Amino acid sequence: MKVVFPYIAQTHQIPHSLPIAAELAMQRPDWDIRLVCSSDAQERVVRRLVALYPQAKLPVERFRPNAFISWLQKRLGAGIPEKSLTLIRNRRLFAEVDAVVVPERTSLILRKLFLPKLNIIWTDHGSGDRAVTYSADIATFDYLLVSGSKKAARMGALGMLNPGRHFVGCYPKFDLVSRLDARRERLFANDRPTVLYNPHFEPGLSSWPRDGFAVLDFFAEQSDWNLIFAPHIRLFDRHQPEVLAKLEKYRAIKHLRIDTGSDASIDMTYTQAADVYLGDVSSQVAEFMVRPRPCLFINSHGAEWQGNPDYLFWELGPVIDGVDTLGSAIASAMANHGQWSERQRDYFRDTFDAEPDAIGRSAAAGAAAIAAFLESRA
Repeated sequence: MKVVFPYIAQTHQIPHSLPIAAELAMQRPDWDIRLVCSSDAQERVVRRLVALYPQAKLPVERFRPNAFISWLQKRLGAGIPEKSLTLIRNRRLFAEVDAVVVPERTSLILRKLFLPKLNIIWTDHGSGDRAVTYSADIATFDYLLVSGSKKAARMGALGMLNPGRHFVGCYPKFDLVSRLDARRERLFANDRPTVLYNPHFEPGLSSWPRDGFAVLDFFAEQSDWNLIFAPHIRLFDRHQPEVLAKLEKYRAIKHLRIDTGSDASIDMTYTQAADVYLGDVSSQVAEFMVRPRPCLFINSHGAEWQGNPDYLFWELGPVIDGVDTLGSAIASAMANHGQWSERQRDYFRDTFDAEPDAIGRSAAAGAAAIAAFLESRA
């Protein structure tokens, strides 16, 4: 059996499928399993994470280059080749394999390239509650790995799950946590509690356009908390020299850590290190719940969120409409966390079919489910 794990998008998607590749390689050592990257950044992250699985024999390769794609990449100023063109240019590779396992939906374009034996398997790359998570085209994958029963129930109600073609209870990124935790370094040289500010990248939902710099200014001028500013990696995936220049003054402040897209922003370094989560609609809050802790959400757009399933995670802590009283809101969230902690544990169970603090083997289960599916199709 030949299985390819292609990486064509931003690096934050890699941890959502690579642990499955490693487990599959160990479960089926006679299979041909490969990781294929389309950029230097992807290959660097892939090789770093593969090293955490020394028993897995996983070759790391690159997609075939293309002069037009290289020109387009430079023209757009992007860090990755254009995704659809990469897939089309490498049709021959996909024609020779039995399956691709992907964390994104762009790869569904392979359906249009007449590849009759190719199975396209989806791992997703997050477990948020917003409607975009339930795009109709997800139902066209041959096999789905779903993070937990909450998501499976909503997908089922929308007619997105086919009998025998999905597995519930797989969030492979969590399998990296214990392997990486042993290598993580202390972030601040003090004992203050640490707040993680994690705004989303979509302007119509994110707190960043209206309130972001006010948040940074507040933390820069106080001495009670450390701040990690680690937004969704896509917030700065296009070059923004004026904004990045404005961020420079905060980098010199010792109790602030500004990270606009390093490996630490995608591998749960910050969700593991923080004592308080401050955000808006990023699904990273679900990962933060691996250890229930205080959360605070900024409603910068006057969203009518109560009773809306797309904002279910805003039931995990208080929601504020602005940052004028940010200090007291954080202090209150910390002091009153007890009233939210059980809801947070319930949310984690529903989202990942696991208990907080008891994670680490879902990638193996997902790999076994994929293997059984592919063997049934052989």
